[in-house]
Amino acid sequence: MTDDPSKHSVEQLIDELIEREGGYSNHPADRGGPTRYGITEAVARAHGYSGPMSLLPRAEAAAIYRRLYWLRPRYDQVARRSARIAAELFDTGVNMGPGVATTFLQRALTALNRRARDFPDLVPDGRVGPATLGALDAFLDLRGKGGEVVLMRALEAMQGERYLRLAEKRPANESFLYGWLANRIGQAD
Repeated sequence: MTDDPSKHSVEQLIDELIEREGGYSNHPADRGGPTRYGITEAVARAHGYSGPMSLLPRAEAAAIYRRLYWLRPRYDQVARRSARIAAELFDTGVNMGPGVATTFLQRALTALNRRARDFPDLVPDGRVGPATLGALDAFLDLRGKGGEVVLMRALEAMQGERYLRLAEKRPANESFLYGWLANRIGQAD
């Protein structure tokens, strides 16, 4: 790992995320509908919760985050290489979907591989597999801590650009743009 793993334990990441997301919300401009701790009703129902969203237990939300946004997309494997990058992917994945977050990583690594001299280009398929982990290993081995900082900047740049596009395409999203930029960019630092 390129940094202190205790700084970004999954439990700590989930706790910080739940604090940022807050309690129950049912904002009229939010396509996700009723949410609690950032978990939408659709996600909660898909994972077996049948009670009122306003009463979703924090422990259930944490279990959903761990299962859907940490283990399933294999960010635990990324964390073995870089806790900071894994934390960034987790936070972005919660807000935009793990496939989007992972695609950002794959695109950034491919753009930073010096025309495939350092490692092969990646297919941006949104899945962390052996090729993505191998590229991340090669990149971090070659570029070290400074490379980790540059990769974080690339991930955050793509995330910010996507937020701006979402607000431009759907004016109702302007209600959320400031919060997205204030509370999502740079959270893994």
